[in-house]
Amino acid sequence: MTETNFRPRRSCLYMPASNQRALEKAKTLSADTIIFDLEDAVAPDAKQDARVQACAALQSDEYGERELVVRINAMDTPWFAEDLKQVCLSKASAVLVPKILSADDIQQITSLMDGWDPEVETQLWAMIEMPLAILNLSEIAALGQQKRLTSFVMGFNDLAKEMRAGHDRAIFGPVMTQAVIAARAYGINIIDSVYNDFNDPAGLEAECLEAKNLGFDGKSLIHPAQIDTANRTFAPDADAIAEAEAIIAAFKDPINAGKGVIVVDGKMTELLHFSQAKQLVATAAAIDALAQ
Repeated sequence: MTETNFRPRRSCLYMPASNQRALEKAKTLSADTIIFDLEDAVAPDAKQDARVQACAALQSDEYGERELVVRINAMDTPWFAEDLKQVCLSKASAVLVPKILSADDIQQITSLMDGWDPEVETQLWAMIEMPLAILNLSEIAALGQQKRLTSFVMGFNDLAKEMRAGHDRAIFGPVMTQAVIAARAYGINIIDSVYNDFNDPAGLEAECLEAKNLGFDGKSLIHPAQIDTANRTFAPDADAIAEAEAIIAAFKDPINAGKGVIVVDGKMTELLHFSQAKQLVATAAAIDALAQ
C-alpha cells in the first residue's frame, strides 16, 4: 500500500446519495470519509438519480480534504455495472462494493475498473458481510497485494441476517479478529460495522473502543451525531504520540544505527515498534492536517 495507510479513517459516514440535502450537509461535517450510498439507503426507483447526484458531488470539488467513497449496488443487481463505471469515471477515492463473496469477485471488479480507470485513481473497498466472504477472508485479503483492493468494511447487520442470528455484538468477536488478521497480513485497511442506535453515544463509544483495541482503523457511521465520538476514540492519544516520537528519535540516533533492538524509556524496542511508531505519528499528522 501507499500513503492510503496513513490517511485517517476514524469516521466513515454513509450519506444517501438520493438526498440532496444530505449531500450538501456532508460538505460541512468533520467525518474523515464520506460514503455516498447508492445501495441500502436508496429505493429502486431512485437508483439512477442517486448515481447522477453522487457523481456530481464527486466532481464538484466542494468537499475539501474529505475522502469520498461511493457504495454501489451489488454485482447481482441491474445497477452494478453502470454504478461502477460512472464512479470510476468520476474519480472517486474508492468504490465500496457490497455482498463480496470471493477473491474471484474482486478480480472481476478489478478487471472492469482497469478498463475505465487505467491510471488507478479509484481504490476498491470490499464489504465483508456474507458468510462466504468470512470463509474466504484470506484469499480475498491476499488480493490487497494488487493495486486496487485497499480496504475492508465490515457489515454485521447483513451478516446477522444471513446467519439467522441475533444482533448481539459478541457473536461477531471471532469474525472481527479473523478479519483484522487477514487485513493486516496483506496491508489492507479495515473499518468496523455501523452502530444502529445514533441516540446512544455511550454504546457507540464502547463499540469504537472495542474495535480500536482489536486493530480497526475506524468505524462506519449512519448519522452525523456519531462523528465526534468516532473521531475522538480512534485518534492516537497524546501519550501514544509522545511514546512513538521517542521511539522514532531513538532509532534515528546515530548511536543506534544498524541496531534491530534498542532500549527506549526502559523498554526493549524492536524495528517492528519503529515501523508502528512512524505510522502512528504519520496518522496523527494527517488528522491535524484535516483539522486545518
